[in-house]
Amino acid sequence: MTNLSVEDVKFLEELDEYRRYHHVEFFEPYPKQREFFRMGKFKNERTLFAGNQYGKSEAGGYETSCHVTGLYPPDWDGRVWNKPVTAWAAGESTTVVRDVQQTKLFGPPGLRSELGTGFIPRECIAGDPKPARGAVADAYDTVPIRHYTDGSEDGISHLFFKSYEQGRKKFQGSTVDFVWWDEEPDESIYTEGNARWTATGGMSFMTFTPLQGMSNVVKRIRQSTDPLIGFVTMGPKDALHMTEEKIRAMLSKYPEYQWRARMEGLPMLGTGAIFNANEAFLRFDPGMDIPDFWVKLWGIDFGISHPFAAVLCMWDRENDVFYVLKSYRAANTIPMSHADAILRMAGAMPVAWPHDGNRRESSGEQLASQYRKYGLKMMEEHATFPQGGYSTEAAILEMQQRMSDGRFRVASDLVDWWEEFRMYHRDENGQIVKKDDDLLSATMKALMMKRMGRTGTILPLLRRPDVGRAETKFTTDFDVLTGRPFSVI
Repeated sequence: MTNLSVEDVKFLEELDEYRRYHHVEFFEPYPKQREFFRMGKFKNERTLFAGNQYGKSEAGGYETSCHVTGLYPPDWDGRVWNKPVTAWAAGESTTVVRDVQQTKLFGPPGLRSELGTGFIPRECIAGDPKPARGAVADAYDTVPIRHYTDGSEDGISHLFFKSYEQGRKKFQGSTVDFVWWDEEPDESIYTEGNARWTATGGMSFMTFTPLQGMSNVVKRIRQSTDPLIGFVTMGPKDALHMTEEKIRAMLSKYPEYQWRARMEGLPMLGTGAIFNANEAFLRFDPGMDIPDFWVKLWGIDFGISHPFAAVLCMWDRENDVFYVLKSYRAANTIPMSHADAILRMAGAMPVAWPHDGNRRESSGEQLASQYRKYGLKMMEEHATFPQGGYSTEAAILEMQQRMSDGRFRVASDLVDWWEEFRMYHRDENGQIVKKDDDLLSATMKALMMKRMGRTGTILPLLRRPDVGRAETKFTTDFDVLTGRPFSVI
């Protein structure tokens, strides 16, 4: 063993002391964490969905430290504040906030010598933390933090700790620059909290494992088309410290239906996802050459109490491969708008529709007839399998079988379709959750009626037929199983 001089020992002790109180300088973010930070430059609401123990709270603590101190690393490419800020760090309860967010930022609670061993350096803490009211020992309410711009101190930031158990009213009134939500808040609290940074042009970011499934908060983030809202999903391959042994040990503590959320950072889906096929094997390039002799048809779901949905599908009869090429989904719009959208994509193709299209509206008119009136080539009868029946379970089984042997493909650019595919699940009783499944339902109708599709080139029909002409029957193609001609209206 090499003998160390007194100077060497002193240097190592000083280095250890420096590392102890400057943890932030030695933190090396994973690529997914960096992607999350970078997103803050362009989006004012974002979420890091991550499995258990993957580093989601570390990411939130690291970013919070950067903003409240102004001490950004040289390679930082996210949002920057060149002034002191007012911020909230919020979590499920005062105890959880103390043990997670407070500890990540300032060090273990209750030990004076540990203050400054978190992400916020000791010399940046401008005074004694103000204790939180209540029975939770060593929990902080507010901490003053020195802020620096270009290396010079320019004022004091204020970081407040809040908990969801305090209720929505505790998130009213104040104005802040940003909020760090660790674990998912109730929708009313999330909305109230986000209203606090609107006037400052600030932002919020969340870090959590989505154990509440497709809640309204999760849907707001994952299904948003707002360019200012985004998310990053962090799985086991993205957390380099999570070995297979650690993952197995972690999963052994939880029921199997929670594994998807706890391992992949995807919303928990009751007893589990219905479709488990590898997406990479289902995707195809929508720019591929499409033979005219392939069968084409639409499948729709009317959207009586949910969004209207339509999918344009193709069937390669020779190889028995079913393709989903285009999709359309819209809420709170009228049948004429739906019809026009379909006509402009592929108006000449027949349309398979669900059995509820036979119900009559208050006017006495069948729902399916409304779409015929606007020019869609609706099939004469609602969708059924060749042998009869229209069971959702049977449709799911056929889709699963086709996915397993490569006979079901979906265009890679159908973002909404893929989101429904990932979220489609059963509840704790094994029942299908019929929610947010509009495009999948439309796909099932097309799959049932693929025998009634027609060949030809996919072309738009830019002019909707007049109502008077819409009752004309169009002879299209032959039933490809029986060889008999069929009509659509």
